[in-house]
Amino acid sequence: MPGLRAPSDYSQEPPRHPSLLINAKEPFNAEPPRSALVSSYVTPVDLFYKRNHGPIPLVDDLDSYYVTIHGLIESPKKISMRDIWALPKYNVTATLQCAGNRRTAMSKIRKVRGVGWDISAIGNAVWGGAKLADVLELVGVPKLTSVTRSGGKHVEFVSVDKCKEENGGPYKASIPLSQATNPDADVLLAYEMNGETLNRDHGYPLRGVVPGVIGARSVKWLDSINIIAEECQGFFMQKDYKMFPPSVNWDNIDWATRKPQMDFPVQCAICSLEDVNAIQPGKVKVSGYAASGGGRGIERVDISIDGGKNWVEASRYQKDGISYVAGDIRSDKWAWVLFEATVDIPRDTVIVAKAVDTAANVQPENVETIWNLRGILNTSWHRVQVRVGHSKM
Repeated sequence: MPGLRAPSDYSQEPPRHPSLLINAKEPFNAEPPRSALVSSYVTPVDLFYKRNHGPIPLVDDLDSYYVTIHGLIESPKKISMRDIWALPKYNVTATLQCAGNRRTAMSKIRKVRGVGWDISAIGNAVWGGAKLADVLELVGVPKLTSVTRSGGKHVEFVSVDKCKEENGGPYKASIPLSQATNPDADVLLAYEMNGETLNRDHGYPLRGVVPGVIGARSVKWLDSINIIAEECQGFFMQKDYKMFPPSVNWDNIDWATRKPQMDFPVQCAICSLEDVNAIQPGKVKVSGYAASGGGRGIERVDISIDGGKNWVEASRYQKDGISYVAGDIRSDKWAWVLFEATVDIPRDTVIVAKAVDTAANVQPENVETIWNLRGILNTSWHRVQVRVGHSKM
């Protein structure tokens, strides 16, 4: 499209932080060391996980760039960045998480397909941009609309990004129109991240941000927005990112039997310790992140130092100097919560963390019960081993 293009090869990739753990080089998929996630409530842009399906698009001329909004609406329009900038700007603190976060642990149970993410395919950022509800009003779709006069019920985001899963076509995904036109859902067309212009890895010049929903629906490098009658029929909506039971394998899978995954379930992980640790006996700080989809807050994070027999409650926080209360107006409803507990470790053991959200959803105890062939949504209790008094593993 004018002003923005998808390269045919990887010769013009942007620079990346040297500490990123690369899970795939082409396309580039990488995550930060887990310890980096608890160093700050807002994840630095350079240390925010990178999830890509092809070469990173390039902007040739921002002035000629526009997003086409069309489909089942009465007033199709081409929207420029100037049009977007002229709308009220909102800053929304929201956590994005890849549906495949913690896939490597699931793959140890039984083989799965997908990028081998550890626990850091997640990050929390302050996204700046226009609300999609305001943008859609420019094409005659009022706020709080569930269906247009022409029968549109879904909003499809189409990227410039080309990917092999779409046979060289664009990456795309959709959300319900009722969500897109609800100002309280905080769906953004974002052009800033942490107070700075989006960089290329994260969708420059314009991307969707859908808070509370798996990262696959927050489409980067927007080319067009389509108002459609049925949900997007693209690969990543219909042939991926769906939750199947452990009994389903690649021989008996029927993709049509499941809806596309949207909200992510309650999740937490320990970031201050690796999977296996050699420590000295005594006090140990256990810290990490907890998050739940759909705007649900974190009611509790429990820590066990005996593999799950006994528990203590961790402290929870977001912003410095403000007590975190789930659902409070001062808390960021779309953002993760960081947790911390100090425990006494006298001997070799397994430290466990599990979170409970405001709907009383709790993480499942074992990964075996939620194993699925694509390795998505591993939200099982997070466990790390500690060996006391050992200098070597």
